[in-house]
Amino acid sequence: MTPLPPEGRKGRPPKWPLLDDVVLIARRDLAQRKADELELALLEPDLKGRAKVAAEKKTDAAREAALILSKQVEAQQQIEGELWRDLWKTPQAVMWQQLSWTREVAQYVRWKSRAEAGDLDAAKEARQLGDRLGLTPLSMLRLRWTIADPEGSGTAPRGRRPAAAVRRQRPDDPRATLHVVE
Repeated sequence: MTPLPPEGRKGRPPKWPLLDDVVLIARRDLAQRKADELELALLEPDLKGRAKVAAEKKTDAAREAALILSKQVEAQQQIEGELWRDLWKTPQAVMWQQLSWTREVAQYVRWKSRAEAGDLDAAKEARQLGDRLGLTPLSMLRLRWTIADPEGSGTAPRGRRPAAAVRRQRPDDPRATLHVVE
């Protein structure tokens, strides 16, 4: 087992390696362009009555779609930044740095941010990448990673004390006579 420091990785996170979400930004830009074109069409002098009402409804819907996509881009960038910084403080990040898994972690962050926005397919992908990156207890076991004992033994699970510590604290305890047999 490879012990990981319980205090996590120190230092600044690596530079974000991915481009902005090109698909989401393109959708936002197309929606904004459509809204602009519809607004120009509203300025036509021969547009009257029902045609004008219908054009206004389409324009409002296009503006709403552009605004929603714009907010999604902002939210995704914010979530990605926060998650990126948080993940690089974890004990697993020590190994990611040694293994040069920066882009893999970034892909996880991208999928996880989409998942948090409600995308079920992204949630599935994020779960799989999280397993590969050692973000669950089972995946840490598969990778043969363990979080080191903060008292310095290196591999003792958190929350357990060696029997010697119990004996030192309470010499009258009947368990003090027990010995480990190898």
